[in-house]
Amino acid sequence: MSLPVLAGGVPGALARYRVIAVVTSTGLLVLTIVGLPLKYAAGSPGVVAVVGTLHGFLYIAYLLLTLDLAFRLRWPLVRLVLTCLAGTIPFLGFVAERRTTADVTRLLALRAGSPTPAR
Repeated sequence: MSLPVLAGGVPGALARYRVIAVVTSTGLLVLTIVGLPLKYAAGSPGVVAVVGTLHGFLYIAYLLLTLDLAFRLRWPLVRLVLTCLAGTIPFLGFVAERRTTADVTRLLALRAGSPTPAR
């Protein structure tokens, strides 16, 4: 089996992606679970105004760091698009982060010649 040629800095790019994926996903959960009910049920739009804006900025960072990781790993376009979209669906960002981390960790272990790490 031939392994793909990787650009340098993959572990750092993965760490940055993991942090922004968790932070962005958490912000989206707060927005949807707390902010939207408060806005529409209680008529209090404050949480949506603050967390919604924050999530927007974090999502832009998420896109940039996902692109960085994707270019370093030479991901297919479909995987890049699906991973980017995961930041817009509650809970899916966490799933994408776990899957991406497992895939990249496995790939790095294979490149280093060590057995696949235990889960």
